[in-house]
Amino acid sequence: MQTVLVIEDEKDLAELIAFHLEKEGYGCLIAGDGGSGLAEARRVKPDLILLDLMLPGMMGTEVCRVLKGAEQTAAIPVIMLTAKGEEIDRVVGFEVGADDYVVKPFSTRELMLRVRAVLRRSVEQAPKATSISLGSLSIDTERHLVEVAGEEVQLTSTEFKLLMNLAERIGRVQSRELLLQNVWGYNYLGDTRTVDTHMTRLRTKLGAAGEMIRTVRGFGYKLEEA
Repeated sequence: MQTVLVIEDEKDLAELIAFHLEKEGYGCLIAGDGGSGLAEARRVKPDLILLDLMLPGMMGTEVCRVLKGAEQTAAIPVIMLTAKGEEIDRVVGFEVGADDYVVKPFSTRELMLRVRAVLRRSVEQAPKATSISLGSLSIDTERHLVEVAGEEVQLTSTEFKLLMNLAERIGRVQSRELLLQNVWGYNYLGDTRTVDTHMTRLRTKLGAAGEMIRTVRGFGYKLEEA
C-alpha cells in the first residue's frame, strides 16, 4: 500500500479526497496547513503529496520549494491542487518542483488517474537496489542474505520480508496494519500483536543493529540509522 499525504485547508475537500484515495487502496494522511504538512512529510515520507496552492500561513509553492530542497523529501512526487487556472500559476508550480497540476474544481476520477500516473512514473524511475546498507546492517536483496558487522544473520522468510518492508522505506513510518497487509498478505483483522511479536524476534536476531528499528508509539515502526 502506498501512502498519500493531502495538504489541504478545506476540511470537507480533504476528507473527500481521502475517502476516494482509500477506496482506491491507498493509505492517506491529512494536514490542514503548510507547516503541519511539512512536519508530516518529514515524519512519514509519503509516496506522494497532494498539495493545495492557497494554504494558511505558508503558500503551497513555498511548501513545495522546501520539500524539493531537502534531501530527505526531494524525491517525493508532488501534485499541486489549486483554484487558479492561469498559465503563470502552473509555471510557478512546476518551477518549484511540482510533478503535476490539477485545477479546482476537478473530478475525483481525474484526480485518481493523475495520482496513479504520477506514482507509476515514480516507481518506474526508481533504481532497483540489489543491496541495502545502513550502519552495520547489510541486506543482499537478491540472495536474501542479511549481515550485521559482516556476520550472517539467519532470518525466516517472514522476518526477511518484514525487514525489507522497513529497509525499502528507510525513515518512513509503517503502520502495523500496513505491515500485516504487505508481509502476511491479508487485511487487518483486529490483532496487530503478530507484527509486534515478529518485530521483537527480528530485533533480537539483529543484535545491536536491531536498535535501528524504532517503535512509533500508537502507529507502527520505522528503520533509521542510530
